Amino acid sequence: MSDPTVHSLLALVLGYLLGSIPFGLVLSKAAGLGDVRKIGSGNIGATNVLRTGNKPIALATLLLDGGKGALAYLIALKVAPDVAPLAGAAAFLGHLYPVYLGFKGGKGVATFGGLLCALAWPVGLLWGSTWLIVLALFRMSSLAGLMSAALSPFYAWIFADSPTVILTGALAIAIFIKHEANIRRILAGTEPRIGKKDKTDTSES
Repeated sequence: MSDPTVHSLLALVLGYLLGSIPFGLVLSKAAGLGDVRKIGSGNIGATNVLRTGNKPIALATLLLDGGKGALAYLIALKVAPDVAPLAGAAAFLGHLYPVYLGFKGGKGVATFGGLLCALAWPVGLLWGSTWLIVLALFRMSSLAGLMSAALSPFYAWIFADSPTVILTGALAIAIFIKHEANIRRILAGTEPRIGKKDKTDTSES
């Protein structure tokens, strides 16, 4: 008989390792764009990849980073459904603290959104709509990520169950912690906007 505890541990470890894959770095290097950690904010997410000027690679990074959270959850549903949400959260933490890069990763916004889409698609849809609206209005990726994360627990409260609300809130807090410097610049009015060159830009989310 298979051991459910082993399955649960495997799902969590797989989720973390999947989340740790630095798609922004891998795709940028494969496309001949160099090490994305040496430009802009130095982060591995889609916003910083966009600073290379290659929009298709940036879009692919966004989709793959989002897919990490969703895929970790969906795989766990098959092998250990009781821990599937936690496996998705493990992928989120893997993106923030990837073992492959010395635990220095991105800020988790795309992976968070992908997980929400898998957990409860209405919540994911509202998260994505909020992100797009804020980005269009203010042209700040960090602000879009923060606002969509902040509202997601409320969306989950309306459209999902209590465990999803708690998980969404916990991950949203992690996103705010990772954006501490961005929050300070937003409040000071110095946060760079997408499309503007700034050598000190660290707004990637």
